[in-house]
Amino acid sequence: MEDLKYHPGFGAEISTEALPHALPKGQNNPQVCPYGLYCEQLSGTAFTAPRESNKRSWPPTPNQLRWAPFDVPGENEKTDWVDGLATVCGAGDPKCREGIAVHVYACNKSMGDRCFYNSDGDFLIVPQLGALHIVSEFGQLYVKPNEIVIIPQGIRFTVNVFGPTRGYILEVFNGHFQLPNLGPIGANGLANPRDFLSPVAWYEDRELPGNDYTVISKFQGKLFAAKQKNSPFDVVAWHGNYYPYKYDLKNFMVINAVAFDHADPSIFTVLTCPTTKPGVAAADFVIFPPRWCVQEHTFRPPYFHRNCMSEFMGLIQGVYEAKEGGFNLGGATLHSMMTPHGPDNAVFVKASTAELKPVKLDGTMAFMFESSFSMAVTEWGGRTCNKLDAEYHKCWQPLKSHFDPNWKPAPSDGPSHTSTVVSSS
Repeated sequence: MEDLKYHPGFGAEISTEALPHALPKGQNNPQVCPYGLYCEQLSGTAFTAPRESNKRSWPPTPNQLRWAPFDVPGENEKTDWVDGLATVCGAGDPKCREGIAVHVYACNKSMGDRCFYNSDGDFLIVPQLGALHIVSEFGQLYVKPNEIVIIPQGIRFTVNVFGPTRGYILEVFNGHFQLPNLGPIGANGLANPRDFLSPVAWYEDRELPGNDYTVISKFQGKLFAAKQKNSPFDVVAWHGNYYPYKYDLKNFMVINAVAFDHADPSIFTVLTCPTTKPGVAAADFVIFPPRWCVQEHTFRPPYFHRNCMSEFMGLIQGVYEAKEGGFNLGGATLHSMMTPHGPDNAVFVKASTAELKPVKLDGTMAFMFESSFSMAVTEWGGRTCNKLDAEYHKCWQPLKSHFDPNWKPAPSDGPSHTSTVVSSS
């Protein structure tokens, strides 16, 4: 073993090949890899970590999880928004003000003379089915699917619905959501501040006979209730910079690769809740919106990936380009830290052989809650909901080796400049 070869240096950017031309020229994920190999990115740091501490490799290749659409209560099961809340997964502890939780809600009845506030953190709510009419201490918001609403910690609100209603919630226990830094993008792009909408002052001066108004608090992950005789929505005027707000995802200004390769999904970040470590988020809210795909020499769907972050995804409308079957509206997936994931076999074959003409991905909206925390699945998410797909892993089983050690590069294979990539079967 003394004759093994090594690359000298600490923290260097290294390129190495066991076969000549195994690294694609000038890009990371070509449409078809040399020698019939697969490309996969291994992310050792957050996508948005500063360049000097950003760690990733493109090398060879605990369980991937997928949920079928979560049930909406039937006509005879009257359920309001609070009673329809369920926690799927999470990490940390609100008692320590550190961590996140992912919830879903499914309801078909308005809350009536009940309101709710969250003592544990901020809610980012993503409607998927049915609109929400939210009445808060700061005014009213009407939030439809393909919009989101953020309700900061401690603000009282009630939710009115208009039929079967379902959606997702990202909760952060520490800090607040903010717009991501744009860096070289410049002053404009992604989610622009002017497109966020906050409520105007509104109040009701209403008393109920007896103490018939119920105020519900989520405190240290549990629900508590108190009674009072008056509506809490009696704020006649307010000013300041702490309030609920909503955003229409169709206003997101998409940035995308226009020459070659698939850009990291951090370019689709709408809001982030940062940690104290630069470029590392407690939680990012990322979308995969309608957009043009025009890259040349490129495998266009999201690449095969292992990530130091946890990725929880949901589907609001349409289909998701990396999973055209099985990932359904109102369902979800969780790819935990360093769990391999990526396009299924059908998408891989289709994208590897497709004519690379400009294509518009339209009528779609998937999203991702990405976190630096390692999330655990709750009993409800793992068993009680009865929606976990035990067959999910089988979507990758048809992927087979295309390795050909006799492959030779074409004279003009790919762009002419160089990049860092390691390929594998």
